Amino acid sequence: MSHKFAIRVYYEDTDMGGIVYHANYLKFVERARSDWVKTLGIDQNHMREADGLIFAVRRVEAEYLAPAQYDDELEIETTTHSVTGARLVMDQVVRRGAELVFSAQVTIVCINQAGQPARLPANIRRMLH
Repeated sequence: MSHKFAIRVYYEDTDMGGIVYHANYLKFVERARSDWVKTLGIDQNHMREADGLIFAVRRVEAEYLAPAQYDDELEIETTTHSVTGARLVMDQVVRRGAELVFSAQVTIVCINQAGQPARLPANIRRMLH
C-alpha cells in the first residue's frame, strides 16, 4: 500500500542558506501521513472522542540525501513497512522529480488518553496490511 502527497517548498520552509530547514522535512512527512490516514477513511477525531485513542510518533530514523530549495515541487511517498498489534512502521521518501532528497522510517503507536500504550484498533490493522 502506497500513498503519494505533493508539496511545494515555500520561503518560510527554508533557512539562511536558501535550502529546506532540516526540521521541516518532519513537517512534510507528517502532512503526508495525515493525508494518507484521511484517504483511508480513518477519522482521528472520532477515534479520540469515541475510543479515547490517538496515534503518536514513537521513533523517527531520518536521512538527508540532497537539499531541497525554495519553490521546489516535492512528492512524499508513504508505504507501510510493518504492522503489529501495537505499532505501525512506515517508510517515507521525499523526491524532487526522480531525485531522492530525504527518507525516513517512522514508528507510530497508539496510546490512550492517559498516555498509556494501547493496541491499534483491529479495523485499522486490517486496512494497513
